[in-house]
Amino acid sequence: MEDYRAVESAYAKFSSLAAAHKITIFVHEAARDDIARDRNSERRRISLSKISKYRIFEKQRGLSQTELEADFGPLKRPNDLVDATLLHALRSDAVDFLVTQDKGLHERALRYSAELGRRVLFVGDAVDLLTQTYEPKQVPIRHVAEVEAHTINHKDRFFDSLREGYPEFDDWWREKCVRQHRPCWVVYDDDELAGLIVRKDESAMDTDAATKADKILKICTFKVAPDKRGVKLGELLLKQVLWYAQRNGYKLAYLTTYSDQVALINLLEFYGFYKAGSKPDGELIYERSFSSTKLVDDPSVTVFEAARKNYPRFLVTDKVRGFGIPIKEDYHDTLYPDLWKPMQRDLFLGASRADRPSRPGNTIRKVYLCRAPSNLGDSGSLLFFYKGASKEKPSQAITTLGILESVTLANSTRELMQLTGGRSVYSELQLQEWGATNERPVKVINYLLVAYLEPPVTLKELRELGVVNDNPQQSIYEIRSDILRRLLERCNLEFKV
Repeated sequence: MEDYRAVESAYAKFSSLAAAHKITIFVHEAARDDIARDRNSERRRISLSKISKYRIFEKQRGLSQTELEADFGPLKRPNDLVDATLLHALRSDAVDFLVTQDKGLHERALRYSAELGRRVLFVGDAVDLLTQTYEPKQVPIRHVAEVEAHTINHKDRFFDSLREGYPEFDDWWREKCVRQHRPCWVVYDDDELAGLIVRKDESAMDTDAATKADKILKICTFKVAPDKRGVKLGELLLKQVLWYAQRNGYKLAYLTTYSDQVALINLLEFYGFYKAGSKPDGELIYERSFSSTKLVDDPSVTVFEAARKNYPRFLVTDKVRGFGIPIKEDYHDTLYPDLWKPMQRDLFLGASRADRPSRPGNTIRKVYLCRAPSNLGDSGSLLFFYKGASKEKPSQAITTLGILESVTLANSTRELMQLTGGRSVYSELQLQEWGATNERPVKVINYLLVAYLEPPVTLKELRELGVVNDNPQQSIYEIRSDILRRLLERCNLEFKV
């Protein structure tokens, strides 16, 4: 934010929101020392003068490199030591969140624990968190709409950064996108273009992919507006790619990007993309494969890791357990806004002849709060969300399938904000209403949304399958293994489990 260059809008918005809501931004003493090692004396002088307006977060005295390495892994370089020192401060709860664009720091936090990783935010996610927590407002349901390139105003300021990095952008857009009627996925926020994907079908004979396959989906452009940048909107667009590729029988999806696109690369790698090669100009090629076959159990990979790397496919073994989770209508509408009022016109209707998810949803990674006493089993367990009696259809039916990531107990509102921060859909006031205490903790369930069941599994069917008896359960319940198999067959998934 105080580097020797113009401030991007997302950084400026983060700083403005923090100031408006009396959120303290610290610069860690170790980070200041890191800047002080800059060999460019003029840049060092300017950077140090800029950060002097922030409160300095002092290092813990006597903290040794050996102690930090025991917790956070090998520290071979000075900046590795800085990273570990920052994570130590976060783990100690002296601060609530760490905001950084450093991909390596995000990865190191995740290696320590999923809980710590969720408290390390990209700038765009920090903006989302502060906006949602302190500026609650009604927002429209965000759909990804499919349009042809010629319907998009390519002079929109959304494209300015593309022109800066690619001077031939206007020619490319006209010749390759408009004239070839390339299909695009777009997200608009308050009538402003917020996200865009341009796609193209390729074959093994005509592709830049490192891996050759019969049916390839190329993501020509993947862009989120700078002031909207963060995992949430990027995840919405990536979810569209993954669901579309899976449903339409693609064997491979790929895109090219530069190494400075840290947030995008981090998101891609989390969902199984890997660096398969590079182009002569330095662009990196990121790919991942798709299949409808059953995943093979690999003992070196956990059930949850298999699910996220092969999303939306997941692994079912004899040890994987299934649970029914009752959810009230209001809570259901908040978690799954794309299923809210489904009778309204769908933005996908008539958009393309290709079969695809009609309601792609918002994010993949979600959080559910409850006080149910049930133990949900290990990471990778299957979660079936049952929407209770509702004014709007579907009513009394399982609508959604998720994969458990983790379960954590929050013993205070502050802990609740920390644990839900990266995925929160609630304001501070709503989290306070839970009244989390040591005596009455709140269960924080993190999971991946893997499917909307089409059609939903009705109460009548659930009784026939043996999932419920006469009356549906009011709390979380386990589904017997033989019944779980029958329920999965009824889910009409597009891949074998």
